[in-house]
Amino acid sequence: MWVESTRPHFASPLVGGAVFWSGTMKYMKIYVTHASSYDYEAGLYTPLKESQLFDDHEFFLPHDGPNIAIKTTDIIDSFDLMVCEVSHASTGQGIEIGLATAAQVPIVCFYREGSRPSGALKFYSREIRPYTDSTDLIAQLTGVLKAHY
Repeated sequence: MWVESTRPHFASPLVGGAVFWSGTMKYMKIYVTHASSYDYEAGLYTPLKESQLFDDHEFFLPHDGPNIAIKTTDIIDSFDLMVCEVSHASTGQGIEIGLATAAQVPIVCFYREGSRPSGALKFYSREIRPYTDSTDLIAQLTGVLKAHY
């Protein structure tokens, strides 16, 4: 059975302005951010695309094909969640996090163990979690979505 959420900031225009869930996880529209200075294709995009999460939710990958030409300012308020890979410093990602904050889009951050993400993230992110490899990143993200969203 599908249930409509009453949380307005989780509204998704793709399903008629409402978020639905079945069992333990809701369908969500998720914006993914990362620095462009690392291999995000191998470390983030491919693992996401090969995961069950990619089938269960809609992910916006900003450096993937035609998405490169889309302005974040035009679409950020239509997302239910922003997922940030924050192992590498990035001015552009900081701007995206600021836009999501202004649009009241919840933010969750992940960083590779051994890296030092910005301390300022604690003011914007609901969670900041370390991960060991791409498999662990997907497992951590799955856990966050099931537990909180």
